[in-house]
Amino acid sequence: MIDRSILLKFEESTTEKQLQQVVERFKSLQQHLTGVVDLQAGLNISDRNKGYQVVLTVRFENEEALRAYENNPEHHACSAFIKESGRLDGIVVDIEI
Repeated sequence: MIDRSILLKFEESTTEKQLQQVVERFKSLQQHLTGVVDLQAGLNISDRNKGYQVVLTVRFENEEALRAYENNPEHHACSAFIKESGRLDGIVVDIEI
């Protein structure tokens, strides 16, 4: 299995409502994907967040499922929405478990 964690940082002008829309849009991806064991998304509540406001995690059955996710048109649409919402930076971490 592969766990992917994504941390997102947004512009100061990005509203709380927009951040919630990012979370909901990401959660809706699960219905368009295969090979996903778990998918979570939420606002970062840590006081050591270094400005990263949204956390997304996905657990894939295998590397093939990860590659399918990366090439999925719904995933690309979600990524475009995140950029439009004021994304400044993102960190992606993949670990094999």
